[in-house]
Amino acid sequence: MRITTWNVNGLRARLTHVVDFLREHRPDVLCLQETKVEDAAFPVGPLEDEGYNVEWFGQKSYNGVAILAAGPIEDVQRGLPDDPADAERRVIGATVAGFRVLDLYVPNGQEVGGDKYRFKLDWLRRLRAFLDASYAANEPVVVVGDFNITFDDRDVHDPEWWRERILCSNAERQALRNVMAFGLADGFRAHHAEGGVFTWWHYTAGAAFKDDGLRIDHVLLSPPALARCTDVIVHKELRLQKTPSDHVPVSALFDEPRDEERR
Repeated sequence: MRITTWNVNGLRARLTHVVDFLREHRPDVLCLQETKVEDAAFPVGPLEDEGYNVEWFGQKSYNGVAILAAGPIEDVQRGLPDDPADAERRVIGATVAGFRVLDLYVPNGQEVGGDKYRFKLDWLRRLRAFLDASYAANEPVVVVGDFNITFDDRDVHDPEWWRERILCSNAERQALRNVMAFGLADGFRAHHAEGGVFTWWHYTAGAAFKDDGLRIDHVLLSPPALARCTDVIVHKELRLQKTPSDHVPVSALFDEPRDEERR
């Protein structure tokens, strides 16, 4: 069982890359962020042609999330319950293959201390309230996406340069820890203690080739999901192809549930 998360930075621009990934890796579930396409123009046909069911929640030019699954996608939830009507489209959740999957594109925040930064911190507070109201840590919950936050300095190529800058500030990290306190663990760190593994690199100055990156794309797992997780893989090779996203896919691998977990 494979659940993959990927900020594609424009689905139509990266559609060939996504189809190639589906063909090569055949994830059971693929969660996309920053699709940047309004619902009526979503390119569902090529994805369905690869044998996937698709649910999406998008807007023109910005944001947007989608879930692809080889099996049924049920109980679809779009947005946070207290979102205003004009809210940015950053959240889609569903039940897929026995997991409760929540796909997130967390606001960037732009700069520490600004209005968008305060919005980001409040958005994370609202996310925790949504988890408390709608999910349970004793269920197999998988929360994935582009969180736009590093956990600690192991996720940063140059910790001193990034100290208290956006994506790495203490307030952002504390807000993420508060989300985790719902009962979630960092799936990658459960299997890989070392630093220097990144999921995002800016486009300038050959950053990907110099590995000047950050780990901001995460797979967060409730205890039942973590118990089944055998590894989390970062597909860095996709950052080195032609016209890539600035993010790479991250895949969590799971064993089948034991008999007692099925009951």
